[in-house]
Amino acid sequence: MNRRSFLKTMGITSVAAGGFGTAYAMRRNPYYQGPVSDHFDGLRFFNPGGVEPPGIIDLARWQVTSSASPWPEAWPQKTTSVLPVERVSGDDLRATMVGHATILIQVGGVNILTDPVYSRRTSPVSFAGPQRVNEPGVRFEELPPIDLVLVTHSHYDHLDLATLERLHANHDPLVVTPLGNDTIIRSAIPAMRVHAQDWGDVTEWGPVAIHCEPAHHWSARSLWDRRMALWASFVVETPAGNIYHVGDTGFHSGINYRAAREKHGGFRLANLPIGAYEPRWFMQSQHQNPEEAVQGMMLCGASNAIGHHWGSFQLTDEAVEQPRQDLHAALSRAAISQERFRALLPGDAWEVPVDRLEDSLGQSMLFR
Repeated sequence: MNRRSFLKTMGITSVAAGGFGTAYAMRRNPYYQGPVSDHFDGLRFFNPGGVEPPGIIDLARWQVTSSASPWPEAWPQKTTSVLPVERVSGDDLRATMVGHATILIQVGGVNILTDPVYSRRTSPVSFAGPQRVNEPGVRFEELPPIDLVLVTHSHYDHLDLATLERLHANHDPLVVTPLGNDTIIRSAIPAMRVHAQDWGDVTEWGPVAIHCEPAHHWSARSLWDRRMALWASFVVETPAGNIYHVGDTGFHSGINYRAAREKHGGFRLANLPIGAYEPRWFMQSQHQNPEEAVQGMMLCGASNAIGHHWGSFQLTDEAVEQPRQDLHAALSRAAISQERFRALLPGDAWEVPVDRLEDSLGQSMLFR
C-alpha cells in the first residue's frame, strides 16, 4: 500500500492524525491531567513560541501536489546483524544502530534502548502502513540485557507497544517517557515499569541520570488525541560523558539546541534525526532536515553525532538514500568530518571516541 492510499485509509499515523485531530477533538485528556504550564493548556501540550503541525488542508495539498520517490522493497540489499557485547565500562561508549530511531547505547555498565521498534510496520494495524525495508541491525533475541528504554513520544514509529511488551517479558526494563505516554503504555502492559517525566525533570538510575528536555514536535495515536501526550528529547548524563537523544524535532530556530548546551555544557554524543523532511513546506516545522541537523550538532556542542530516523520506513517524499547524501553535503559545507556525524545503517556499531571540543569561551572540554 502506497503512502497516499495508507493515509486515506488510516488517517492517523504521523501527519494525518494532526490534520484530522482538531475536527474530532476530545474534551478531556485521556492520558494526563495536571496543572497548566508554559507548555500545557489544561487539555493539550504545545510548543512555546512554536508552530502547530499542519492541518487537513495542507495535508490534502501535499497529497495532490507531491510525488514520493519510490523506495526499494529491501535496502540495503543485505542488512548486517551484529551481536553486541554484554556491557561496556570505564570511558567506553558504544552505539549500535538497530534501525530508524532505535539505537542500542552501552555506557557505564548500563544498556539503553531508544524508541524501540521491532515491528514490521509503524502503524496501529499489522496489515497496512509504512513497512520496514531492512531487518533490525540487532536481532531481538540477541539484545544484551536492557536496563533502560527511552520513548520520546507517542507516534507509532517511536512508541511500539508490541516491542515494549516483548522487552517487558524478556528484560523488564525501566521505561522513561514524557507525560501521558505512561498511560498509553500501562493500558497495554499494566505491569511494565514506567516513569513519566515533564520537561526539566530528571530521573536517576544507577550511575546515570536521565533529563527530560524540550523538542519541537507533537503527538497522536488516533484521530482524537492530538497533542494529549507530551513529546521530548533526553539527555543521559553518564560517567563517560553526556548523551543527547532527540527523537523527532523541528529545528525551531535552534532554540532547544542552544538551551541544551547552556544547561548541560555539551555532549560526547548526540543522536539527531535526519529523515522525514520532504516536502519542506509541509514538514519543516516538525522535522528538521540534514542541514539543520548539522547546525544542531554545532549549536548543542556535540563532539560526535549519529543521524537516525532514515532508511528503514518511508514516511515522507525523499528517496531512501537522500538523507545520508544531504547530510554529507551539509557536513562538507560546514567543514565537519563525516567521521564525527555518522548516518549509521542497521547493524553498524560505533565505538564513540573520547574527544575534546572547544566551548564558546575557547576552553577545552573533555567528554569522559
